[in-house]
Amino acid sequence: MMKDLTQGSEGRNIFRFAVPMLVGHMFQQLYTFVDQIIVGRFLGKEALASVGASFPVIFTLIALIIGIATGGTIVISQFFGAKKFTEVKRTIDTIFIIMGASAVIMTVVGLTFSEQIFTLMKLPEELMPTANAYFSIYVSGLVVFFGYNGVAAVLRGMGDSITPLYFMILATVLNIGLDLLFIVKLGWGIEGAALATIIAQGTAFLAAVFYLNRTHELIKFNIRDFAFDRKIAKQSLRIGLPTGLQHTFVALGMMALMGIVNGFGTNVVAAFTAAGRLDSLAIIPSMVFSTALSTFVGQNIGAGKIERVKRGLSRTMLMSSATAIGITLLIILFKFPLMKLFTTDQDVIQIGGGYLTIVTSFYLLFTWMFIYGGVMRGAGDTIIPMFITLISLWIIRIPVAIFLSQETIDVFGLTIKGAGMGAEGVWWSIPAGWAFGMIFSFIYYKTGRWKTKSVIKVEVEPATITR
Repeated sequence: MMKDLTQGSEGRNIFRFAVPMLVGHMFQQLYTFVDQIIVGRFLGKEALASVGASFPVIFTLIALIIGIATGGTIVISQFFGAKKFTEVKRTIDTIFIIMGASAVIMTVVGLTFSEQIFTLMKLPEELMPTANAYFSIYVSGLVVFFGYNGVAAVLRGMGDSITPLYFMILATVLNIGLDLLFIVKLGWGIEGAALATIIAQGTAFLAAVFYLNRTHELIKFNIRDFAFDRKIAKQSLRIGLPTGLQHTFVALGMMALMGIVNGFGTNVVAAFTAAGRLDSLAIIPSMVFSTALSTFVGQNIGAGKIERVKRGLSRTMLMSSATAIGITLLIILFKFPLMKLFTTDQDVIQIGGGYLTIVTSFYLLFTWMFIYGGVMRGAGDTIIPMFITLISLWIIRIPVAIFLSQETIDVFGLTIKGAGMGAEGVWWSIPAGWAFGMIFSFIYYKTGRWKTKSVIKVEVEPATITR
């Protein structure tokens, strides 16, 4: 169901749009959450660490394309807000052509260079075979991964966050069932976890295509009828490429961080994997509110309603901050029982608990950073958020992680004394990066320059859609 976000209560609109997305993202995270619980419980901490080591590499391969899809979502939302439905259809076709071609390229790259990438990340030798096995199977399913996420991105751009939820629930339930069948019943090991995810994602994508071809007025999946629009592609790339590059450099930063963590051995890698999965689940509400706000901003800027954008920001900031505080308290109180979901190894549980205590305490910083970024992205201003992310990651987080965690650091032949905090130093580098990102996102938002970056300019408020 398409949703016009240019009318009615700002806070209510954003909340109602965000909730189905939130549930959908939670189910999507259950893919990897359940994978890692079953892998950790039935295959051991080495297999758990191998899965965790694979995810930064997988994210690096898909990050650029997901960012470009985000650009398409923003273009769709602005055309939809301006009631230009022909351009909406052209944007949909163009985005799917870009994502389909990219999926094939990323699959080839991933399968060709996986071993070299893991070696570069200094993955412990005992984890190399299982990490390669999981990664190779997962990457083989990138086409269906991009397909489903393309459908979801298009629907969100038109204000529909409910339809993607149904297919995500289907995929998650199927994934859990296949995990139990392939790993516990059939004993297929870590390969079974990757295969279960691919089959579940493929089923969700095919079910979505079948449903939308029969019911949706704008989205029809017929490859022969797809038309590539160069102008719209340029607009989508102008907005989406900086976001894609931002995601890519974040992914590379995750790989660099993983390389530092790998140096502390299997227990720390396993703890980082499990605690990081809980962390990823906990920050979903902030990311979803930011995405919902981006669509809201895109539609209202397309409709020329800047004051609604400002009110939408204040309502979103209140909702997301309250959620972040609640999640922080829950995780700090129950960090050890949560870690025990993944493993019975006490060393891994203690290390993971330390990570959660430090990182969770700063969720508010992450939330504020993402919400301000959501306004900029919705307005089509993605260059500055990209630079803020790159600086906070590569100039703040990674150097701080190295300095705090290492006893000594070699820089251009010079030996510098580090803080020697071990893995805990890596944990502290994460909120350090968030603090920088939040401060500079707020400063840029206050300049108001993001208001001038929209794809289309509307002088008067258009008529309301007749329902």
